[in-house]
Amino acid sequence: MSVSQAEFRAALLDASVPVPEGLLDAQARPAGRRFSVYRNNVAVSLTEAMHQAFPVIAKLLGKQNMDGLAGMFLRQHPPSSPLMMFYGEEFPAFLAATKQLAHLGYLPDVARLELALRRSYHAADSTAASADDLALAPDRLLQARLRLAPSMQIVRSPWPVHAIWRFNTEPDAPKPQPGAQDVLITRPDYDPLPQLLPPGGADWISGLKSGLAIGPAFEATLAATPDFDLGTTLALLLQGGAITSVTMERLNT
Repeated sequence: MSVSQAEFRAALLDASVPVPEGLLDAQARPAGRRFSVYRNNVAVSLTEAMHQAFPVIAKLLGKQNMDGLAGMFLRQHPPSSPLMMFYGEEFPAFLAATKQLAHLGYLPDVARLELALRRSYHAADSTAASADDLALAPDRLLQARLRLAPSMQIVRSPWPVHAIWRFNTEPDAPKPQPGAQDVLITRPDYDPLPQLLPPGGADWISGLKSGLAIGPAFEATLAATPDFDLGTTLALLLQGGAITSVTMERLNT
């Protein structure tokens, strides 16, 4: 009796599913015990991958709860790639859909932040523009368009996700206070750096990504956020190596 891939995968990821009939080991013997050992090793490896990918979520929930969630997650979302650096893309949505965690509404966005940090880490390399590239007359600067690095990420949340991340990763970080936060992730060296954006910063960067020049993106942002601090946001991009070119020509982004 042959075993289908669907049957094999279902049994591999769920210990409550019987070992598929007809599954044999290298000596043509029933593979029951060997399969159980293999199944356990796979579950342990994927659970550990989830702990490594989402360390703040694991700290917030505790090891036992994270292990249980990882088991539920891997049964619903088996790996689609042999590269574990991509595993867990669906985890924020999974957390949002888990009714037992509804009272912890910030968890999905914290997971999104951790996922964005991982995407930034594995993004393609790029060469950062220098401050000299932005040394333009004010009127020309406002007409300039910026190309942004693949490693740059934005996470927007109605929760204080940056403060939660800091409180769980940095010694002596202040306790999070209620409030929405937008986070800019850059990769100035080798490790991604999450930084809090000023109000309107995420809107302005979104405008740049859509192809707007600095000035038009600034005006659009001011309409929603009159006190938007352009200088601080531009400095965060520049210091983080997130600007790769400055041009007066329209970019196709």
